[in-house]
Amino acid sequence: MPRSPQAEVSGRRSAFGRWWWGLAATAALVIAWGSLMPASELPEDLPWDKANHLIAYAGLATLLALASGRSGLSMGLAVAYGVAIEFAQIPVPGRLGGDVWDIVANILGAVLGVGAVWLWCRWRQRARR
Repeated sequence: MPRSPQAEVSGRRSAFGRWWWGLAATAALVIAWGSLMPASELPEDLPWDKANHLIAYAGLATLLALASGRSGLSMGLAVAYGVAIEFAQIPVPGRLGGDVWDIVANILGAVLGVGAVWLWCRWRQRARR
């Protein structure tokens, strides 16, 4: 079976694998911290909410893809985490939680993050030939 484009940088085949997993866990914690903070404690001048979701989940999915070397797993983990965080926001004061458009932005971010890693790894494979 041919190796995936991410195999070179994945946690299984890279000396940096543990670092990627550590960075992914840190990103997940930062996302949870920012997402579960009561609205009254958030800065009032935050830029567009959906862009924040897209960027955060693109970053998380990128780190997961680099750690695991598996696009499907990375996408699934990032999307599941995004949905879980949305529903965890429901009891948080001042937060809506469960917002479908936030979930859509999370999914788009995950697609962009995993897609970027896949393209980068594919480009590296071709450059070495």
